Amino acid sequence: MAMRFGRLDLNLLVALDALLTERSVSLAADKLCLSQSATSSALGRLRDYFGDELLVVKGRNMILTSRAEELIEPVRAVLEQIRTTITVAPPFDPATADRQIRIMASDYSTQVLLSHALALMEKEAPGIRFEIQPMNDSPVETLERGYIDLLLTIDYAISTDHPSQVLFEDDYVVLGWEDNPAMQGEMTRELYFQLGHVTARFGKARVAAFDEWFVKRQKQQRRVEVVAPTFLSLAGLVIGTNRIATVHRRMAETFARNLPLVTRETPFTIPPIREAVQWHVSNTNDPALRWVVERLAQCSEGRAPTPNEDAQSKRDEVEMAFRMSQQPAN
Repeated sequence: MAMRFGRLDLNLLVALDALLTERSVSLAADKLCLSQSATSSALGRLRDYFGDELLVVKGRNMILTSRAEELIEPVRAVLEQIRTTITVAPPFDPATADRQIRIMASDYSTQVLLSHALALMEKEAPGIRFEIQPMNDSPVETLERGYIDLLLTIDYAISTDHPSQVLFEDDYVVLGWEDNPAMQGEMTRELYFQLGHVTARFGKARVAAFDEWFVKRQKQQRRVEVVAPTFLSLAGLVIGTNRIATVHRRMAETFARNLPLVTRETPFTIPPIREAVQWHVSNTNDPALRWVVERLAQCSEGRAPTPNEDAQSKRDEVEMAFRMSQQPAN
């Protein structure tokens, strides 16, 4: 179907540019990958539209009319503008980008990754603004509705319908107040289950933190004495008490550096988590989002523990339990 502006078939502008450049029907036909008769037909339609011969034969050559000479630069400029603004995506330059990017992430992800990554990105892309939204009960649906641009969460909680990238792995440690007598030596299994625990649960469904899925498989229940609404609140809730919390290692190390807290290895193997970032399939070619994902990946490099075979097997069990829990009851 011909694209028209007024009476002009816009497809003829490409033919006109070739004719004005080559000053030859046969050479223009070769450039356009058209037959000579089709190119002659295009020239005839252009002559009719402009009311001018445009190219006339003089000796063995064709020369441009005065009207054709006037059209060379305007036609070339129009085609170049179309090429640069429509057919070719402009290159992404973080230094000049002006954009808001919405990320859904837990306070854990914000603390151990985003706080550092966004500080680095500010130096390269001062015009990019970020909005961090808290996790809700339907993160994938929120992504699909276009309310967020990136979802940062554990890998088995993302959707298989959209692209994603694993960023890092993290394992767990026991966190406690430095004056807690139970934290003065090695944490044994017996001691772990004797102590009171602080844990985090989220959303309207009060979804348990990741570690609970595995601890329930120890055939022994923890004595949960405090339920917190966020990961960040765990630190303050164990200070000054004999309670402990089972916390992601990266976050626990941050707590221990800044607060009167110490860590101990868990007395049993808890499978590591894998943190991933996901974006909507329709945004796969968004250069700004690709750049942000690349920077998140770079900030995550070199900090992931390598799970052993036993830990990976247990992680698979936890993932299956999580997925089963998301299915509606019959």
